[in-house]
Amino acid sequence: MKQKTAQIANSDLQGDKLYLQRAKEILPYLVRQAKAGQHIFYSDLAQEIGIPNPRNLNYPLGAIGRALKKLGKTTNQDIPQIQCLVINKNTRLPGEGIGWFISKSDYKKLTKSQKEQLVNSVLAKIYVFQKWEWVLQQLQLKPLVMDIRSTIENLKNVKGNHGESKFHLDFKNFIANNPTVIGLPDKIIGKTEHKLMSADIIDVVFNHDNTEIGVEVKSKISNDDDILRGIFQCVKYKHLIEAEQKLENKQPDSRVILALEGQLPEKLIAVKNILGIEVIDKIKNVK
Repeated sequence: MKQKTAQIANSDLQGDKLYLQRAKEILPYLVRQAKAGQHIFYSDLAQEIGIPNPRNLNYPLGAIGRALKKLGKTTNQDIPQIQCLVINKNTRLPGEGIGWFISKSDYKKLTKSQKEQLVNSVLAKIYVFQKWEWVLQQLQLKPLVMDIRSTIENLKNVKGNHGESKFHLDFKNFIANNPTVIGLPDKIIGKTEHKLMSADIIDVVFNHDNTEIGVEVKSKISNDDDILRGIFQCVKYKHLIEAEQKLENKQPDSRVILALEGQLPEKLIAVKNILGIEVIDKIKNVK
């Protein structure tokens, strides 16, 4: 009974409790991701909004779910549960608590395949829903305002690189021979300078469990513009890898990672999240 009371009392995001304040901060970020057609990892969302522990997202996400349920009921609108966009990096699924919002059956008892099918059906609804800004307005929230035009223009005006630096070569070879630093098994060895049909060249490619994993590397001397260029290269490589897989009559299955020896600049965190690029930074090149 206490749980039901809490759900009703906090279903409109009103209140001074920290998790409700965080819910109001988080929802515009989720709307941004929905409009971009991209999920977001718990850790990436926590980083972008400044929450040290991603586990602390559970209560705010639950509050968002309750608010959407109440708003949908009072306005007779079928509002998708947008918190499904937040997924675990390992399972590639939302937390178990999502079951209360999206499934009439016991979500925890579903197989992983069944969970994936259920979540994918909700994601499809999230991506095609046209009234997210209306939802923000109804909850007295404002959409995020981002202006990265100057950053993009700077990138367009930068001339291409001339040759490969020793730092880039060393870091590229280190990644190829040390897959564990990007979360892959140590038994697989990467191939460097992998040439695609488009004549584009990916720094490193791994093959693991039928998944082709491309890695674009940026060494410690790469500046912000070079890292931003790397993010866009990752967008391109994923489409090119999967195009080749289709031509080879394979099921498209790929990951593309941006591996940084330095730290991802704070101003590029939102760009990475909007484009859905997996970035692993602060990798120690141990010789």
